Amino acid sequence: MSREKKRFLLRMDPELYQALEKWAADEFRSVNAQIEYILKAAARKAGRYPTKMKQNKHQDED
Repeated sequence: MSREKKRFLLRMDPELYQALEKWAADEFRSVNAQIEYILKAAARKAGRYPTKMKQNKHQDED
């Protein structure tokens, strides 16, 4: 089952966008997918976003 993604406007420095655009192309992702990938990784590292193992554990407890 697919969840609807939240949409919002994001403003950023044009040079940062160009860097993200190149990075995304290098990894065969869209810029949007690259930004989401980077943000999820940073949120997991900070303990602010559950890892897949933690998500599965919580589902097993329900």
